[in-house]
Amino acid sequence: MFSYFRKMKGNGAANIPRVTLSEIFWGWFGAVIGISTVAYIDQFVFANSDLLMIIGSFGASAVLIYGAIKSPLAQPRNLVGGHILSALVGVTAYQLIPDPIWLSAGLAVATAIAVMLATKTVHPPGGATALIAVIGSTKIHDLGYLYTLMPVGLGALIMLLIALLINNIPKGRRYPEYWF
Repeated sequence: MFSYFRKMKGNGAANIPRVTLSEIFWGWFGAVIGISTVAYIDQFVFANSDLLMIIGSFGASAVLIYGAIKSPLAQPRNLVGGHILSALVGVTAYQLIPDPIWLSAGLAVATAIAVMLATKTVHPPGGATALIAVIGSTKIHDLGYLYTLMPVGLGALIMLLIALLINNIPKGRRYPEYWF
């Protein structure tokens, strides 16, 4: 029993190294451009439609693809695949079990995790993408499987394009580490 609780102390590994001011700036700059672009499209291009372009999980994706660019979780396969597969799972969960929401929400996130693990596309914001498909507004529910393509797929691709452009400006940064 004590060994179980001892595991919660951690393994004594060193903490995360400090980040340079340059890394902080480029992560900040990429996030400003990436999120602002997707939000601009949402606000001005789709303002008079039932479509939307931005979802909360993109904020978490921005942390990874602009701030933690070497992480396996930030690579293009994970970003795009994790979001799209999780969106498919979330929409399916909601359509199969719209009520009770607590059950469809739990099944959506858990199944999204399983699918991302099985397909090597783990992107933690994907869990939020699946959850948004279930607990989102009527506007999101009305999109059905279109939610997978837009806002999720197109938004992730726009953020990826900006990550490719911004993250490769400074000499000491390279993104991605790999594609597949």
